[in-house]
Order: sequence, then structure tokens, then C-alpha cells
Amino acid sequence: MAGKAKSKARSGCPVCVSLERFGDRWSLLIIRDLMVRGYRTFREFQNAGEGIATNILSSRLRKLAAHGIITTEPSEEDGRRMHYRLTDKGIALAPVMLELLLWAARHEETAAPCGFVEQMEKNREAVLRETYRRWEERDSTPLIPPFQAPTKSPRRRSNR
Repeated sequence: MAGKAKSKARSGCPVCVSLERFGDRWSLLIIRDLMVRGYRTFREFQNAGEGIATNILSSRLRKLAAHGIITTEPSEEDGRRMHYRLTDKGIALAPVMLELLLWAARHEETAAPCGFVEQMEKNREAVLRETYRRWEERDSTPLIPPFQAPTKSPRRRSNR
């Protein structure tokens, strides 16, 4: 679309930056939050810092459930509250999500700390094993921290 202004990144998360370039950011950000941040409730997604509107969040959660990527289950603490969880199909996106994060950290301005990204890149298999372990054990401990909005700094250069 010629003449369309470049939108400002909603956060410094490499996955968010990647999706602003080529996809539906909301669906994959929901998957990211389930996968690596331990989020399970509507409120946690809403407060993730990305600025998703309530109606869009509801729509994307329904869409992801309809496509078998996430499922809902009642909270053990309060059966009236629902928790969202990735299905087998959803957790299978872990390698894709890791590569999106690494791609953006190498080629775009993000707030991901260099050392953090370098460790993830060197230890891809360990990161994925830990992601799968947390999913299997229903461990909601965050694997990666939230990223702040990107600051003005030179872009990282690709070594490839």
C-alpha cells in the first residue's frame, strides 16, 4: 500500500515486531503468552502490555479455539473462571515462535537484551525442551520476561 505510514511497534517484543511485518500479531501474541509467559486468563492477556482491545481478544481466542490451537478449561481455584491452554497443535508452534523471536532480534530494532537473545540462539534445543516441559507439566512460570517498548538505538546487524 503506497503512502501508508509505517506503524510504531506496540512493544519491543521480537515476536510482535515480526508479526507487524508479516502477519496477524494478535493470534500469535496470544500463543506466545500461553507458551512462554504462563498467561492463562482473559485478564492476563488483556494486561500483557500490547494494547489489545477486549473485542479483538475475545474474537482471537474464539478463533484459536475453533481451529484447535487452544482449549479452555475451568480454573481449579474457581470453576467459574476459564483458563486457556495450548493444545498439541498449538505447542507445536514453539519452534516457529522461537525463530520469529530470533529473526526480529537479528534484523529489527527490539528491546530484547543482546545476551538473552544470544543465549537463546546458542541453546535453541534447550529452550524448546524447557518450553515443552512447562506445557506438559502445566508450569505457568514465565520462560521469558515481557519486553519494554524499543528505544532509539542502531539496528542490530545480521552476521549472516
